[in-house]
Parts: sequence; structure tokens; C-alpha cells
Amino acid sequence: MSFDFEECLRLNLLRKIPPSRERAFQSIEKAKEWAVEAEASLRAKAFNSSLHASYMVMFHAGRALLFFEGYREKSHACIARFLERKYVSTGKLDQKWVDILDHNRELRHHGQYDLSYISTEDEVRNSLDAAGDFLSAMESLLKSL
Repeated sequence: MSFDFEECLRLNLLRKIPPSRERAFQSIEKAKEWAVEAEASLRAKAFNSSLHASYMVMFHAGRALLFFEGYREKSHACIARFLERKYVSTGKLDQKWVDILDHNRELRHHGQYDLSYISTEDEVRNSLDAAGDFLSAMESLLKSL
């Protein structure tokens, strides 16, 4: 199901919490931990695990900005809608990062729930590279705020 930012708020899929710079940077650190796991899984040829871990890098990196601004997600898709509203629309973030997050969220979803889905090594390498780039972009944005 696809949501827009207002729906995320109205359906309580994004909830206001006290802003926390500390939790934001903890989420960045969690993303870095997942990056190590994604790389190790790829080296071990555990492609499904690497794909999932790469997405978790992006999830936690994006989530860091929610914590910083005082939000908590109850839907992974709403992280992307938040980034669009708060940062893409203001020119602080390029839309490509939201597109990368959405694409990798969908890959993770297929890998986790689609019984016929098989991840390829190239797809997993691309996802891992994208995760590292996404993490760098979110960390840079967070440090600039």
C-alpha cells in the first residue's frame, strides 16, 4: 500500500515524539552495524541475508532523521514520505535517495515475503553499494542540520 505524508500522519503511521539528536546518531551507528553484516553476508554468499541487511542500513539511516525531527515510524514506507516532505521539498535532499530507499524496501519485501523471489549476486552488490551511499548521504544531511 502506498501512502503520502498526510496519510502517514492521519493513520498514525508517523507519530510525534520528542526530537532526539542522541537517538538520531544511535540510529546512524545501528545502520553502520548493519552495513558490516551486509558485507559479511555477501562475502559468505548469503544473498538474501545481505539484501535484508543492506535495506536495514537504509532503514536506520533514514530513521535517524525522523528521530532528529521528533517522529517515530510505524510504516517503513512512511520514512520515505517523511524524507520527501521534510527534505526533498526544501531542496536539502535529492529525490534519488528516496527512490533508492523505496526500491530497496520493495526488494527487501520481495525477499522476505515472495516465495518465488531469488536475489542475484549483482542485485545484492548493487543494494549494498546503494546502502553505503545512502548512509553517507543521510549522515551528511544530519550533520548539516
